[in-house]
Amino acid sequence: MQDTNITYDTLLTTIDQAAALLGLQEADYIMLKYPERALTVSIPVEMDHGGIQVFTGYRVQHSTSRGPCKGGLRYHPGVELDEVKAMAALMTLKCAVVNIPYGGAKGAVKVDPAALSRQELKRLTRRYTAMILPLIGPEKDIPAPDVGTNEEVMGWIMDTYSMFKGYTVPGIVTGKPLDIGGSLGRREATGRGVTLITRETLHRLGRPMLGTTVAIQGMGAVGGTTAKLLDLEGCKIVAVSDVSGGLYKRSGLDIPDILTYMQDHPGGFLSGYNGEGIKHITNEALLTLDTDILIPAALENQLTLDVAPRVRAKIIVEAANGPTTSDADRVFEQMGVIVVPDILVNAGGVVVSYFEWIQNIQSLTWDEEAVNRTLEQIMIRAFNEIWQAAARRGITLRLSAYMLAIDRVVKAKKIRGVFP
Repeated sequence: MQDTNITYDTLLTTIDQAAALLGLQEADYIMLKYPERALTVSIPVEMDHGGIQVFTGYRVQHSTSRGPCKGGLRYHPGVELDEVKAMAALMTLKCAVVNIPYGGAKGAVKVDPAALSRQELKRLTRRYTAMILPLIGPEKDIPAPDVGTNEEVMGWIMDTYSMFKGYTVPGIVTGKPLDIGGSLGRREATGRGVTLITRETLHRLGRPMLGTTVAIQGMGAVGGTTAKLLDLEGCKIVAVSDVSGGLYKRSGLDIPDILTYMQDHPGGFLSGYNGEGIKHITNEALLTLDTDILIPAALENQLTLDVAPRVRAKIIVEAANGPTTSDADRVFEQMGVIVVPDILVNAGGVVVSYFEWIQNIQSLTWDEEAVNRTLEQIMIRAFNEIWQAAARRGITLRLSAYMLAIDRVVKAKKIRGVFP
């Protein structure tokens, strides 16, 4: 997979387009162009061999106009501040699209987590938490897992924050283990949201899920859950991939068997999986397969100007953040490819993070049926609003989603005004 970052300038271009369609003057939405805070920290970590290594970390808070900031924490060797700013802004828009009372934030540490021992990772996480402590809190900024982080990392953040406060604060993070206040349904939430949006898109187009061919780039928490749920719904998953490459079988892959293999080989790659009739392909080959639906569920900017003309799928469902460059987006529009945008498609994770936060601050526990039912209601409502506005205005789903989100953030800011 290409290791390129989503840029802040690319995001601003789309914001400008959507704002113009809304008839806004720049003064109406200029605050969306600048994050409220961007913190860069140096994180000294005592390594297992006794030496000290210093890592660079970030926490960016884009907007608090509609509520406290919300956003994941990424551990990846390629992260840069510009990328973190872009992802924080995307979170602002994502929360507004599904109409939950959050603004956007994002955190990152420039590190390869696979190169650290568990104890080194724990020390890194605790020190990073201490360094960003003035910015975070259940009423200010609530981190969550992202690429390279997981439930365990969230547990370390919760414990570190709680030690500083002197009492347990479960609401400081979401996506944490169930035993310390995590929510049922949170782990599968993003993939479940992708599945719901895929289903609704096909429904709007008058097409059945049964037999629809799907290629999924990325088999992590999001891609793996999406593959599992779409397979259960009757879709034919013909290709999946991870960083090592992809698997392709025109008659359909055995998704349960692949997921079992991944569970039995933690840290193993799909390149080690073999089965009857399976062809091993590259990630780029997966993106250009002749399928009904393509679901990029990996890193940013996978669908570039070079790749876009060769994409044969007629529907792209963006499970990853920013998988399509602005140049590629224009190509897809000319080709008549329906692109369902990331700020809607992968919002299931932040929706159920919101549910987890509500449960924590109210000391309640919801059952999984209630979580999934309420998630479905919110996702379908947002999809319908975006689809109907796109059809009415004759614009892309991305522009429609951005217009809906920007309108909500701008209205909130106008009501609150500018201090002082």
